[in-house]
Amino acid sequence: MNRKKVMNIGDIVISVNGRDINKRFLIIATEENYALIANGKTRRLEKPKRKKNKHLKLESKADSAIVEKINERKMTNNEIRRYLATMKGETPDAEG
Repeated sequence: MNRKKVMNIGDIVISVNGRDINKRFLIIATEENYALIANGKTRRLEKPKRKKNKHLKLESKADSAIVEKINERKMTNNEIRRYLATMKGETPDAEG
């Protein structure tokens, strides 16, 4: 059975393979079988990680406000860090 994972810009995903295993990321772009992911810290918007969809697990679907910011290229690394922290229930870090 060939099930395709449907992941979209703004979705929060967890890496299930590689050196970044169990880390949370935000999808900032998609390609056919790949997603470009960033977490604002180790993987910044300027140099996102290109990762196969099969190596990602969807944690939560996109928030429309976040998708809009990403599409308009108004999202910052700091905002990504804060968004991921609040979605996980943590207090965002103070560093900028």
